[in-house]
Amino acid sequence: MRKLSLAIICILCIVSCTEVKKDKNQKSQESMAHSNGRINHLSVVIDNELWNSNVGDTIRKYFGAEVPGLPQEEPLFTMRQMPKETFTGLAKQSRIFLWIEKQNEGENKYGLLKNKFSNPQIGAVISGATNEDIATLIRENHEKIISKYKSIEIKEKQAIIKKSLERIPQLQEKMGITLNIPSAYRIAIEENEFFWIRKNIKHGSMNLMIYELPLGTVTKDSNTVSSIIKMRDSMGTVKIPTPEVGHFITEEAYAPYLYEIELDNRFTFETKGIWEIKDRFMSGPFVNYVIEDIANNRLMVLEGFVFAPSVSKRDNIFELEAIIKTVKFD
Repeated sequence: MRKLSLAIICILCIVSCTEVKKDKNQKSQESMAHSNGRINHLSVVIDNELWNSNVGDTIRKYFGAEVPGLPQEEPLFTMRQMPKETFTGLAKQSRIFLWIEKQNEGENKYGLLKNKFSNPQIGAVISGATNEDIATLIRENHEKIISKYKSIEIKEKQAIIKKSLERIPQLQEKMGITLNIPSAYRIAIEENEFFWIRKNIKHGSMNLMIYELPLGTVTKDSNTVSSIIKMRDSMGTVKIPTPEVGHFITEEAYAPYLYEIELDNRFTFETKGIWEIKDRFMSGPFVNYVIEDIANNRLMVLEGFVFAPSVSKRDNIFELEAIIKTVKFD
């Protein structure tokens, strides 16, 4: 374990706040063990004393932060803390890990390790002389680290999905797109410009809505969120059957979270929030993507939503996000 610790610190001395590139002598990725771990489960390699200090509090604040757009509190990552002495064997093959080291001498260091012990794998390594030095590095770099973790987790989920695909040629024929969708999903509604695809789960269902609208339906200004809510409420009211029990609309009490990203090299609004059927006291999370398809003079809208009362929904909505992010346009 002393050798492992020294090796990681040596790497930090080389990278010093940059992502580590593969060494010429590093074994090829093909010969490495495949990484393990459940999706969104983070191994935190840190001594017990540090874990129970302000350093641990800082880790929990950022990496255990509430997932946006869920109806109940759920953490970004389910964390498993372990002292460095136990970071061996299968534990060392965790797909994502955070290594925290307190060094009485030397500079404060932060770096990212890619495929160091398994493939695919991302490890963030932080070393500091004091607790506050370490906590500061976490605060300064947590967004980049979380982004790297989420990227590798999305790719891992998409790799799992590829093992059991349901080919839906109608999406390409009618909508001009392809999506990697697991075989457990079935078409509930199919129209020329609208699809509702769903999967039954133990406590409810997971759902995909796919439809197109004219360019300009969603504005790029201070009213963007309002126009997205208006768009999805209009479509949900008409397309999602809830006879005589209210309408499928955006929950009114909480403003959705809005982000700007790209999907298949197209500008995209990503919106995360909560849907509801008010008169039935039914609700759940949704993630909505409005993609500019300028070549075809349209907006392509892909939305995932989950109905699963009284159970955790983080991993369900994450699966829908992973599916949608496989979208390819003809």
